Amino acid sequence: QAQLSQALNGVSDKAKEAKEFLVQLKNLLQQIQENGLDYEACLVAQCDALVDALTRQKAKLLTKVTKEREHKLKVVWDQINHCTLKLRQSTGLMEYCLEVIKENDPSGFLQISDALIKRVQVSQEQWVKGALEPKVSAEFDLTLDSEPLLQSIHQLDFIQMKCRVPVTVPPVPLLQLEKCCTRNNSVTLAWRMPPLSHNPVEGYILELDDGDGGQFREVYVGKETLCTIDGLHFNSTYNARVKAFNSSGVGPYSKTVILQTSDVAWFTFDPSSAHRDIVLSNDNQTATCNSYDDRVVLGTAAFSKGVHYWELHVDRYDNHPDPAFGIARINVVKDMMLGKDDKAWAMYVDNNRSWFMHCNSHTNRTEGGVSKGATVGVLLDLNKHNLTFYINGQQQGPPAFENVEGVFMPALSLNRNVQVTLHTGLEVP
Repeated sequence: QAQLSQALNGVSDKAKEAKEFLVQLKNLLQQIQENGLDYEACLVAQCDALVDALTRQKAKLLTKVTKEREHKLKVVWDQINHCTLKLRQSTGLMEYCLEVIKENDPSGFLQISDALIKRVQVSQEQWVKGALEPKVSAEFDLTLDSEPLLQSIHQLDFIQMKCRVPVTVPPVPLLQLEKCCTRNNSVTLAWRMPPLSHNPVEGYILELDDGDGGQFREVYVGKETLCTIDGLHFNSTYNARVKAFNSSGVGPYSKTVILQTSDVAWFTFDPSSAHRDIVLSNDNQTATCNSYDDRVVLGTAAFSKGVHYWELHVDRYDNHPDPAFGIARINVVKDMMLGKDDKAWAMYVDNNRSWFMHCNSHTNRTEGGVSKGATVGVLLDLNKHNLTFYINGQQQGPPAFENVEGVFMPALSLNRNVQVTLHTGLEVP
């Protein structure tokens, strides 16, 4: 009996504990239900906040598109009105001149002929290069990079859930060939991660070869999925590839894309590096100066390989100045004539003759100068490492400089008595 009573007491204690445990479980059910509703409400609020933020950002982006459209429309309408006015003036002048030509009074014609010729020439000069080209394009250079956001949305999860999934290296990035392009001696590459990729990405490594089949080298490391590389060789074929990395390591390379840089250079004068007295117009293709002293302006292109040729048309030439044409390093002195320091190689020319100049050393005086309407050509041959000049299509003297090596910018120095217009993308003479 004592043993049975002792056993019953033990069972009674366990039964009591079981009842208390059942009460605890029922309370837990209630807490789970309440907490689940709270977490659902919190999750809805967080997602709604994300949607609201996206909606606000969409409104901002639409505003930018509207402003860009209005800007383009205004530029085109301004160009239409300007061109219509100039066309009306030119048409009226032509009709007047035709009536004058019909007159049978030679003496009266001679009295006004010079003035009419000057007016016709001025009217013709209004139609400079680029006057009959649209200043803006119909394309909108606005590309919405939504891939990182979509990737983040796909990866949106609870921190605890993410911790349960082992982190491995990222998969192979996909090159977006439709967005990969070249411009002059620059290449632009774009890529993205494959859809439904759950492995985190901390950044990317973009590699490029040397344009001559050499070894790959890193040109970009970061989180962006669009990258432009400037300062490459013209007329060269480059191979590019990209890989992603995270805390677990570096993923495999993408496929290799092949990009070809331009065979000829299209460039303008560079307003950002020009001397403050330089005055640029005509979409930075025409240059003059506010000062009576010589000032330097560089081109936007940089050459280190290949053969390149450009021309400068003399639009205005007053009082026999000495403009200088040539090439220079990026750090050339810009408040004196081109060629006076060791950073420039130039030909300076007046209305009768020309000289070559480097380090303030004048050589090879050559007969033949420039005047209004003249064209000066610059031929930079980095295969043969020499520099040659032309005036009105004829070579001016011997090759001006030999053994030129390194990186060079097109360069010009002039004062207020000269105005020139740059022409690029030309075939080598």
